[in-house]
Amino acid sequence: MKKSNIGMIGLAVMGENLVLNMESKGLTVSLYNRDFPGEEGKVDIFLLGRGKDKKFIPTYSVEELVQSVERPRRIMMMIRAGDPVDEMIQQLLPHLSEGDVIIDGGNSDFKDTERRVKEVESKGFYFIGTGISGGEQGALNGPSIMPGGSPEGWPLVRNILQTIAAKLDDGTPCCQWIGTGGAGHFVKTVHNGIEYGDMQLIAEAYALLKHRKLMNNHDMSVVFRDWSNGELDSYLIYITYLILKQKDEDGSYLLDKIRDVAGQKGTGKWASIAAMDENDPLTLITEAVYARLLSALVDERERASAIFPPTPSLVSLLEVKDIEHALYASKLISYTQGFSLLGRASDRYGWNLDLGMIAKIWRKGCIIRSAFLEKITEAYKTNHALENLLFDDFFEKRIKVSLDAWRKVVSEGILTGIALPAMSSALNYFDGLRTVDSPANLIQAQRDFFGAHTYERTDRDPGIFFHTDWSGIGSESTSGTYNDL
Repeated sequence: MKKSNIGMIGLAVMGENLVLNMESKGLTVSLYNRDFPGEEGKVDIFLLGRGKDKKFIPTYSVEELVQSVERPRRIMMMIRAGDPVDEMIQQLLPHLSEGDVIIDGGNSDFKDTERRVKEVESKGFYFIGTGISGGEQGALNGPSIMPGGSPEGWPLVRNILQTIAAKLDDGTPCCQWIGTGGAGHFVKTVHNGIEYGDMQLIAEAYALLKHRKLMNNHDMSVVFRDWSNGELDSYLIYITYLILKQKDEDGSYLLDKIRDVAGQKGTGKWASIAAMDENDPLTLITEAVYARLLSALVDERERASAIFPPTPSLVSLLEVKDIEHALYASKLISYTQGFSLLGRASDRYGWNLDLGMIAKIWRKGCIIRSAFLEKITEAYKTNHALENLLFDDFFEKRIKVSLDAWRKVVSEGILTGIALPAMSSALNYFDGLRTVDSPANLIQAQRDFFGAHTYERTDRDPGIFFHTDWSGIGSESTSGTYNDL
């Protein structure tokens, strides 16, 4: 019996399109889907539809799937993150042979991937945790792929993953080794966080065009079309142009009928949590997460709008070009924060992430693909140890060009009651970063007053801490006097 090149577990949207991608590249794929009682088998449905007359091997148990794949076996999972992944690993392990590779292509928490790599390697097998971005069309035609995990497993899966990945104009696959442990899934988490930020920034630009420039959907679609042909060129800007001009069956604009509640699957929140763990101010992306949470409070928003009616409208002082500048500058901050987080996590976990390469493989296939990413690759090529993207010449010059318009846009939003959480957060980050004499000295004095947390002095050497009995009734004890048990 002819063996397949790879086995796939999970035939939902991403899994189904990935196997079609693989088959179109000459690979034979074994298929398995865990069906629930009473459901028609997903494998059979697929083979009667999109998979008909193609090089697929149907299987109906984990054991049959494993036995149908050539050795060393490569078994890929495209299933829901969390417990289902752990459960499937436990089902796979008894049937594998030494040197086989398990690939988790879902959106798993990188800490889970760190644990799974160690567990699977202890059994004599390899584990690859890979981020995959591009949605349905990317999976079918070529996604951006971010593999990490067992280094010994990479040579065994490299050809397959790079074959199905998107390609840059020079043929470079948008799939390169990211690093050990959970590195691949961490990079995907930050990618998704940046995606949250980009989408929120675009939504805020849409709100400004609609409510301040009083544009209709057609005129806004023209703006986004023009932006997609300029320096804001990106997948998300382009699809916004398409969305704005899409009409419903009755001839009205479809977007106007979509309920204003933004869903989420949690990866943006993971990025924010990771940033807090690394003491890194991922403010814009975190605000984008909060904006989605706020959108879900429909009843409360309706009640608040009745109690606090709209701000009396002022004549807008904005030009479309101002909004474009604010969007671009805020986007620079979003990527600055995302790549800062990647750098800090790389140092902590010893991943040695190549940040320029990561920006490069995001240039095609993935949701945040854009011409702008080439500037990031160039920045890290010029200075591999770049501490902050805002210190790169291109970023510095571009921020300076946009700064006045950016302030103008955020100010008008505040004055007229247009919520701009991401744009304003980006501006606050920028202003906070460039502030030498910050008010944090007062916060530290307050901490020492009520909790004896001590402080450093500007007229003494760094690393020497002081405490003051501010009230005159305290003691010499400080928060560091006692160890917590």
